Amino acid sequence: MRAIEEIRDKIDREIFNHTQVLDVLKKYSKPRDVISNLIKRGDITRVKKGLYVFGKFWQRIQVNPAVLANLIYGPSVISLEYILSISGLIPESVTTITGITTGRSRTFDTPVGRYSYKQLNKERFSFGIELHKTDSGNYFAAMPLKALADKIWLDNRFQPTSPSSFAEYLYDDLRIDANVLKEYITLEKIEEIDKVYSARKITWFVKFIKKEFPT
Repeated sequence: MRAIEEIRDKIDREIFNHTQVLDVLKKYSKPRDVISNLIKRGDITRVKKGLYVFGKFWQRIQVNPAVLANLIYGPSVISLEYILSISGLIPESVTTITGITTGRSRTFDTPVGRYSYKQLNKERFSFGIELHKTDSGNYFAAMPLKALADKIWLDNRFQPTSPSSFAEYLYDDLRIDANVLKEYITLEKIEEIDKVYSARKITWFVKFIKKEFPT
C-alpha cells in the first residue's frame, strides 16, 4: 500500500496535523521525506506548518475553507467582512476569510486562500460567538450584528462625529442592506454590544440603530 493510501485509510477527517501523519508513517525510515514527496505530488497540501489537508483527488468531501480559519491562527473567530457577506448584510462576495483574535493582527496567504485576523481585547473578542457546523468540520464565528460592530470598531477610516453620521457609513460606504440588518437586531443584542465595547464609537452606533429601527 502506498504512503498516501495508508494515510487516507488511517485518517478519517479531511484536515489533519503533523503528529497524525507522522504516526501513520512511523514504519518509514524517513517519514519527513515521505511527507515532502506527498506535498510535491499534490497528494496532500500543507496549509501552514503542521497543518494539512488532502489533495483534491484524495478528498472524500470538499473542505470548507472557513473550517481552517480557527486552526491557522488562534485563538480566533471568523468575523468582519466575511460574516457580513455570508449573512447577506453586504452584497459583495468576500474571498479573504476575515477574523478577530486576541493575538496580534496577522495575514496568512495559504494554498487554500487568504486569511486575515485583526486584534481585539479579550472582552470584545469573546462575546457574540456562534458555532457553525459543516460536513468538513466546525468553526467559530461572530454573530452578524457583532461582526458589524467589529468592522465599525476596527475601521480606522471611519471617525463618526455623531450617531447620525452612521447612515452614510453603513448604507453608502459599507452598502449594508437595511432590511437584512433589521432582521438581526434585538434590543438585548445591541445593548450587550454597547456594554461590552464600552466606547463612544459603538455607543453612537447603538444610538443610531435604536433610532433607525425602534423596537
